[in-house]
Amino acid sequence: MTESVRSDPSMWEAVAVDPAVPLDRAVVRKIIDDQRRLSRRWLYPIARPLSRILVALISIVKRVLPFRWMPLTTMDRLCIWYLRRFVSPDAVELLIRHFVIETNLVNFVLRNTDASIPPVTLRPVSLAELGDHAVVEHDVNVYDVLIAIDGAPLEPQEHLDFAELDIPPIDAERRRRRLLRLDIQTALCFMNIPFSMALTMEEYRRAVHSMRFDDSFLEILAVLCDDDTFRHWKVGELSLWMDSNVDVPRMVYRHALVCEYAHAHLVKLAGGAYPRQTSVEFD
Repeated sequence: MTESVRSDPSMWEAVAVDPAVPLDRAVVRKIIDDQRRLSRRWLYPIARPLSRILVALISIVKRVLPFRWMPLTTMDRLCIWYLRRFVSPDAVELLIRHFVIETNLVNFVLRNTDASIPPVTLRPVSLAELGDHAVVEHDVNVYDVLIAIDGAPLEPQEHLDFAELDIPPIDAERRRRRLLRLDIQTALCFMNIPFSMALTMEEYRRAVHSMRFDDSFLEILAVLCDDDTFRHWKVGELSLWMDSNVDVPRMVYRHALVCEYAHAHLVKLAGGAYPRQTSVEFD
């Protein structure tokens, strides 16, 4: 009796061609390649709990010593040095790309409401531009935009302003020699440690809580565009849920994916189709 042939599909191949994923195929491949790194398989399971334990200990001690342990400038320099020497260029590019993506999203909201503040200008295209407190500014922008649109009528717009949804070329310093090439999730685990040291307790709590507004922004986009698609990507985070004792690197990664999905859909609304084939460099 002959043995029946069974299919042995690749999980990664299925993810890469999933038609429900609105992202550019080149970006999807970059994300998949990053997820398949050895550091993601072997180091991340160790780095994840280690990071949470260290950050929890830092938070406990900071309740007794509530001052800034590290200047923000030092944190910026340390993180840039770390990204240049220990994180893969693909992961670096995805990280820088997120800053641009989120700025594009909040600016879309500002341009299509009666907001009281000018558009956000944080659009880094290189590692060096992540200095000057870019990480802190990135989180603060979320709060500034939400406060700025308070009282402005949120309703479907007949003529939407889709200006500046582009992603400029990003310099991830691919030619620089690296000691390690960590994936982005493992990299975030280690970056969260100096981040928690440099920020005050209130600043750290504010930064973590900013990601709980993802669902709020998706709802705002759904209303402005009169498109329920944005609501499909809500993850059930409530802005009234006050809890900073969370898995921050995991939350950041999910936040970045949600922003990518929302941005890709805006690009589709602007151009009539999802971006699918963009030339891009890989490790």
